Amino acid sequence: MTMPSEKTFPRVEPGRLEAVWAALGQVLSSEQLRRDDETRQRYARDESDSGTYPPDIIAFPETTAQVSAVFQACQAQGVPFTPCGARSGKSGGALSLRGGVMVSLERMNRIRSVSAEDLTAVVEPGVITGDLMRAADAVGLFYPPDPNSWEFCTLGGNVAENAGGPRALKYGVTRDYVLGLEWVLPDGEVLRVGRRTIKGVAGYDLVGLFVGSEGTLGVATEITLQLIPRPRHVLTALVIFDSVVRAAHAVSAVLASGVLPRTLELIDEVALQAVAGKGYPFPPGAGSAVIVEVDGSTEEGLLAELAQVGEVCTRMGATETLVAQNEAQREKLWAARRLVSPGLRGLKPHKISEDIVVPRSRIPDLIQQLKALGDRLGLLVATYGHAGDGNLHANILYEGPHQRPLVEEAIQQMLKLTVELGGTITGEHGVGHAKRDYLALEQAGPVIALQRRLKTFFDPSGLLNPEKIFPAPDCF
Repeated sequence: MTMPSEKTFPRVEPGRLEAVWAALGQVLSSEQLRRDDETRQRYARDESDSGTYPPDIIAFPETTAQVSAVFQACQAQGVPFTPCGARSGKSGGALSLRGGVMVSLERMNRIRSVSAEDLTAVVEPGVITGDLMRAADAVGLFYPPDPNSWEFCTLGGNVAENAGGPRALKYGVTRDYVLGLEWVLPDGEVLRVGRRTIKGVAGYDLVGLFVGSEGTLGVATEITLQLIPRPRHVLTALVIFDSVVRAAHAVSAVLASGVLPRTLELIDEVALQAVAGKGYPFPPGAGSAVIVEVDGSTEEGLLAELAQVGEVCTRMGATETLVAQNEAQREKLWAARRLVSPGLRGLKPHKISEDIVVPRSRIPDLIQQLKALGDRLGLLVATYGHAGDGNLHANILYEGPHQRPLVEEAIQQMLKLTVELGGTITGEHGVGHAKRDYLALEQAGPVIALQRRLKTFFDPSGLLNPEKIFPAPDCF
């Protein structure tokens, strides 16, 4: 297989580009269209390290009607179009592989309503996830999905990728909170699917189909979300281990003890090195750490839960358990966790981030084999993430293009091992462009073919976000 960044795809003929530019100029203002080189380069990458693919044109619609009109113009001229939000994705799902038009939804950024009575919020797709969290918190409510990039990722992107985060262990992922969608299909038709009520089972679950479709079946232009009451108390602890394998065993033991924290975040020795000196003072000599967070109605009950977790971890080899004494300490700890991904780039110039998932009991096996794989290939492997639900962010760190063949081998072996252990190749980042060649490791040919037929039904022209998710037909 060829690394994603080395692939080339056919580009749009200049005549079609001029035609679609003229058509878009009829529905968008001059401030909503760009094709200068600086803007094209700015929108050519995401956080996946999957290559640079400049779009030919970037459109910035501000209403549902404008999104629909952009889609229709692209279809009429036979020009591929790719939706994007904050471009914070790690699977290459928002890359314009064939050029054409990139449709940025970042200007559709209004929180339309937050209802404390109905426990719902209605938002546009460009709303920053953290902004919704704060708006909900202001009225005593809570939006649980918390991807690590919540300070800059958008809710439209979260819907497209079915984003998760540390709190998914207790509260679930984005799909669990999406009640309804205003949805623009690839041909520009606008639908409303789902509902505004908490319960409802009328008809097929189109919301469930569209959430996580990675921008291949259309885009959300309005999102109705369920909120829940804000937990009264939250307590956070840091548990230190001398090795990441001991820490991984402890995670399984904690869950088996009957405690369900809202987070169980694992940080290995490489990740600790990446955030050393960046805010939170981890104890010297720490070989691994687990962030444990619990929430509930009484502080006394939460202290009892943390005490139980501490006892279990001590039996499993923990050397120290530190409880955050106030909100400032707690925020410093989580700030360090959020810095792991960018901090790893300080260890090596390049990295590939995989979001693999295995049954929780197999996490120690997976970590041991990944570390051995890195040693064998001469690559640095960092393993951290949402160990409580089996989701690890396994990062391969490397020096530059001369090591890409080794990186490719490492990815293949990593994903193959994950599937052999009963897991999945992606838990929250999506397949996108980066993992499309590996989907067949997990899914049988007939399953992939069925999904291709669904894509063709919604997008017969194949112009919306092409070359994503599914491998070429001759690959399986």
